[in-house]
Formats: sequence, structure tokens, C-alpha cells
Amino acid sequence: MKDLTRLPAPDDPEAALAAVVALRRRATQLELAAVIEAVGQGWTWAQIGEALGISAQAAHKKFSPQLREPGSR
Repeated sequence: MKDLTRLPAPDDPEAALAAVVALRRRATQLELAAVIEAVGQGWTWAQIGEALGISAQAAHKKFSPQLREPGSR
């Protein structure tokens, strides 16, 4: 699914579930990119966690390993 602006109706389960997968993948990509940018701008883990609705510790645990990977910044 390439066009995320036009979502299929639930009465087409195959297309709808494919859209769910595509949206989740895109959301994950956007989330990581935003966290990388926030860290680059000097945000604290507390600020990032608050923005995501999770604790600072949960944000750090989830994203800090990815920030250390080559090419993530």
C-alpha cells in the first residue's frame, strides 16, 4: 500500500489489514526519525517520553540502542 491518504474500508479485510501493516511501519519510521531529531536538538528523555505518552525510562530503553547504530544519525 503506497497511498496512505486513501484507506480501504474494513469490508475488504485483505486490503484493510495490509493498510494496517503499512501504517504501523510508517508510524515506526516516523517515530524513530522524530526521536533522533529531538535528541539532536537536545531534548531530554523525559521530554521525549512525555511527548510519546511513556516514561523517560521507557523512551530511553526503546530508542537508545537505535541511536547508537551506525547511520541512525
